[in-house]
Amino acid sequence: MTTNTITTAPDTTTAPDVTIAPDVTAAIAAAEADGTRLDFAKAAPKVFRAIIGFDAAARQGLDPALVELIQIRASHLNHCAYCLHMHTNDARKAGESEDRLHMVAVWREARHFFTPREQAALALTEAVTLVADGGVPDTVYAEAAAHFEEEELAHVLALILTINTWNRVALSTGKVAGTDEL
Repeated sequence: MTTNTITTAPDTTTAPDVTIAPDVTAAIAAAEADGTRLDFAKAAPKVFRAIIGFDAAARQGLDPALVELIQIRASHLNHCAYCLHMHTNDARKAGESEDRLHMVAVWREARHFFTPREQAALALTEAVTLVADGGVPDTVYAEAAAHFEEEELAHVLALILTINTWNRVALSTGKVAGTDEL
């Protein structure tokens, strides 16, 4: 007779106990109280301007609707509410339909809302944004290369890199969705 034994892994869903220094605790409490963290633009103006310049250069020659779709999808994947709010509003102002905006997160199941070119850009956005999960597959890259001239493809890649940078700036500095229009 065989006995089946079930073993379970230790519970890793809870964070380990961490001792936080009193000055760090005070800084966290102050940031939570006033809802702010570092003002990145003021603290590192040259870096901030460089990212703005990179972003502006990346957009050159790209369809504004495509730019917003890429930025929206990356912001979904990065869970960046601040950027998602900003770019969905920008897309609406540029004439994007509510239907398409609602379908960006599930574009693979709603392909008929997007052109093959947009689908290729969205797939590349996902692969580059989630690059640590398995790199950029050759098939995804080849599909994008089939829809974009070399210079355009370079700009699409640069745009994906810039929105990922902006997402990380917004998330790490605690930007609050809805405050981008102040």
